[in-house]
Amino acid sequence: MTKIAGKKILITGGAGGIGRLMVKEVLNRGAERVYLWDILDKEMDEFRSASPHSEKIVTRRVDVSKKEQLVEGIGAIGAENVDILINNAGVVTGREFCEHTHQDIDRTMAINTNALMHLTLLVMPAMQKRGEGHIVNIASAAGLIGNPRMSVYAASKWAVIGWSDSVRLELEKAGSPLRITTVTPSYIDTEMFKGVKTHAISPVVKPEQAAKKVIRGIERNKIVVRMPASVYLLPIFKGLLPIRWFDVVVGRFLRVYRSMDGFKGKN
Repeated sequence: MTKIAGKKILITGGAGGIGRLMVKEVLNRGAERVYLWDILDKEMDEFRSASPHSEKIVTRRVDVSKKEQLVEGIGAIGAENVDILINNAGVVTGREFCEHTHQDIDRTMAINTNALMHLTLLVMPAMQKRGEGHIVNIASAAGLIGNPRMSVYAASKWAVIGWSDSVRLELEKAGSPLRITTVTPSYIDTEMFKGVKTHAISPVVKPEQAAKKVIRGIERNKIVVRMPASVYLLPIFKGLLPIRWFDVVVGRFLRVYRSMDGFKGKN
């Protein structure tokens, strides 16, 4: 079991959405310090000022797509002072692939995929040295199936799932006590996915529920955290059904392939 109390936790994308809620959750569980990284300066300052645990929150403006800012940020903290890393920052464009720009592709992959690898590489050696640490990678159910208007986003999250699980296996093979948790939520009811529509069988997840489930997953050393429950069925359906049957079940019946038709997203 991973204890939150007394730990120093770094959360990227922590100024809004489930990031902010996870900051609250770990502070309520007795975290010693939370390093909150985001590019939303005003939101970070307002959140810290309003928090009853403001003295435990250390904010820093970090654009995770910039490797040099990650290096500087960890240099300021000290890699040895990160007990738990929650790689939460993410973006989605929500367009047909041919409507993307090259900048859209580079930005999505830099934030959703590359940043997780670079940041983990910066803190993992110190975790290994002291024989303790937990790394949490927020991926997506989009990393399990394709979906129209999510091609680049899905690609970034497929990469996260493959990388995250590979690192877990390396650590287990080496007998390391470090823990890796991969989170694959469906749509979460935040500004990031404003306008999406889902089937009642696979509802949009409430952010409070998502944050609590992630933190409980950390405490219980879960290898994978999925939400809602229907996401657990996706690998089974995809492995057993012919592709066209899978498309019928997921695309037509569950209407996943039309879920982004009304997407507005965050400005």
